[in-house]
This record gives sequence, structure tokens and C-alpha cells, in this order.
Amino acid sequence: MDSSVPGKRGYHHGDLRNALIEAAAELAAKGGPRSVTIRAAAREAGVTPTAAYRHFAGHEELLTAAKQRALDALTETMRVEVEARSRPTGDPVQDALVRFGAIGRGYLAFALAEPGLFRTVFSPDSLVLPPPEERNGSGPFTMLVAAVDELVRIGYLSRERRPMAEFVAWSTIHGLATLFDGPLRDLPEDMRDQTIVRSMIVLGHGFKGTGLTPEQEKLLSEQLTARR
Repeated sequence: MDSSVPGKRGYHHGDLRNALIEAAAELAAKGGPRSVTIRAAAREAGVTPTAAYRHFAGHEELLTAAKQRALDALTETMRVEVEARSRPTGDPVQDALVRFGAIGRGYLAFALAEPGLFRTVFSPDSLVLPPPEERNGSGPFTMLVAAVDELVRIGYLSRERRPMAEFVAWSTIHGLATLFDGPLRDLPEDMRDQTIVRSMIVLGHGFKGTGLTPEQEKLLSEQLTARR
């Protein structure tokens, strides 16, 4: 039986591992990956460090579990954003572009709302890209690849321009997230939104090669700017 000590939370008998993971995720949310330690998580869960070590071999193993929780939360935020902004227009190209843009907005929404968890997902030695044999799941990278592939399927992005397109998009949006967490952290919200939308429009132009039509640009801007 795990020995308990006074702490900030209790845990259900037999479920200490999940309680420690939850505590680690909360520590990460408040202070980023460096705040996640066996001792701190044990204190939050209300047990001794010795009890925690029965479930995790060391700090790295616990941090890996916290990273997975953070990655799951990022995925869910992106999924919710896509569902909220996917309003069929009857134009498959426009609909696909909005879904692609919503993926970026969801990614940035999470980075802005949960900077500690976002930093934890991308802390050193993080495994963000799933192995090739596991890329049929629903993680952030898989969602992005599927959105880019859809643009190819409907004929918007040519197969010749397809290679590495997901990394171009990812680097653009992740770069924005990094700037919003650093030099642009005090940017007014309306300017931040304009920057996000403009970045997605530029990516849309680049994917097509010949550029968006004025109508597509207007609709894309409106749909990605609209409050939901």
C-alpha cells in the first residue's frame, strides 16, 4: 500500500499513477516543464516521494507522462476549433481552407491559453512527431497532414507542391506561438488576430502558387476572424 502524507489532494485507492500524472500536468501548466519533479508531484498528490517512485522510475518518466497529457489537451483544443469553424459553404476549396486555418488557430489558442503546457509539449527531447506507423491517429501533426492532403485531394494544392508543405505550415504557426510567448506577448488582441489570419492567408496563397482569388481571401479572412 502506498504511504500517504498530508498534501493538497487525495487520490482514489489504486489510482496513484494517474493522480501523479494529473499533478504533474498541473505543475506543468503553472510553471512549465522545469516545475515537474517527482517530489513536487508527490506533494501535490499527497503521498511520499518513495510512494511516487513505485510508479515512475524517475523524473524523466513522469515528465513524459505530463507531456502526453499536454499533447492530448493541445489536440482537443485544435479539434474543438475545427468543429466550431467548419460551416459548410458548398465550396469544397473554401471549406478545406477554413479547416486548415482553424487547425492553426486552435494551435495558437492553446499556446496562448496554456503557455506552461505548450512549453511542456515542446520541451527538449519531446517526441511530438509520432512514428510513421502511428500517424493514423488524431494528434496535432496527423491533423495537419490530413488537412494538407485534403487540399491536394480537392485539387487546390498540386502534388508537385505537396512535399513538406505541412512543415512549412507548422513552422509558420509555431513561430507565431513562440513570438506571442516572447517579443510579441504585449501585442493588442486585435493586432494578434490580424497577424494570425494574415499568416493563414499567406500560407493559402503559397499553397496554391497562383494565389487566392479576392473572394476566397475575403471569405477566409471573415470566417477565421469571426468570434464563435
